[in-house]
Amino acid sequence: MKARFLRFARVRSRARRASTVGLFLTLFATTAQAQQGTPEQRRACTPDVYRLCAGEIPNVRAITACLRRNRSSLSEACRSVFDQTGN
Repeated sequence: MKARFLRFARVRSRARRASTVGLFLTLFATTAQAQQGTPEQRRACTPDVYRLCAGEIPNVRAITACLRRNRSSLSEACRSVFDQTGN
């Protein structure tokens, strides 16, 4: 009887941990998605990312920082994205 209870407690504990990890990953994915900008913004800056910041792919924060550092070399379309967002 005690062994059955302990086994049930372990399964519940694993399920709780798995659901917590799942929730964390969902929140993280949503946050990362929000940082990537709109499809139009990504389309405007993708050529500049490959030209100027290819070494930073797939790190969105590093790409954004790289584009800011290279603002003078950005295409007009990508520069206007940064002007619109105030970055």
